Amino acid sequence: MLALRRRWLKRWWLITLALWASVGVVSIWSLRRTWQQLADYFTWAALRYGLAFNRLAAIGLGLCLGLTVALLVKQARFLLFGLTAAERQDLIKALNKRQT
Repeated sequence: MLALRRRWLKRWWLITLALWASVGVVSIWSLRRTWQQLADYFTWAALRYGLAFNRLAAIGLGLCLGLTVALLVKQARFLLFGLTAAERQDLIKALNKRQT
């Protein structure tokens, strides 16, 4: 059962890496002028306006960061507390489906 969970987790990390390699790189590249300006003088207002005027890039970075943080939180919760009853049932269903 834990091997199946490990496989699911590996799949999610591959999806996250693919998202960073595609959407994340394009988003960071489209914000290159903002990064250059922030390198000269960093202010939170400059960061906020840089993201506000580049909405697609901000959405792309938010998606990448959100999925990464969600995976890290879920993995930390698993390491600290183990599987929940719902996750255990989902894994058992998937295992039974796989065996038949």
